[in-house]
Amino acid sequence: MFEIESKAPDEVTLKTKTANVKFDLVEQTVDGDLPVGKIEGPGEFEIGDMAIRGIQTGEKTVYDVIIGNVHIGIIGGVEEAMTLDELGVADILCTSSVRAVREIGPKVVIAMGNVDGMVTELKLAPRVEKKYKVKNKESLPMAMEVVALS
Repeated sequence: MFEIESKAPDEVTLKTKTANVKFDLVEQTVDGDLPVGKIEGPGEFEIGDMAIRGIQTGEKTVYDVIIGNVHIGIIGGVEEAMTLDELGVADILCTSSVRAVREIGPKVVIAMGNVDGMVTELKLAPRVEKKYKVKNKESLPMAMEVVALS
């Protein structure tokens, strides 16, 4: 089980029993309270029970995180086709890009940025939550849901 929180439009925090990791898409850092400090830029690493892959996209870094067998894409507003192809399948997508949602087709969209514009274009009503909790891959919805974290 893990939780997804967002206290700022360009930040996502993933919490599990063994790790608490904050992804800052503006600073392009991963903060897992590690002795070495924050991780910057692309690369592959593990923090607790999270496997994280940072993917370079021009000047930005996006993240593919695997917890258990659930893939979480943290991309913000990135829409480049090559980046979306490299990200691949995401069960949960943290984004403000309608194009990315349509191309990747996640089960859950964690709306970042302009939530109203996104849900209008996707023709879906957002569910407002403080935290989004995921038990396992089987607990994810069958039809796409949009979640706005407050």
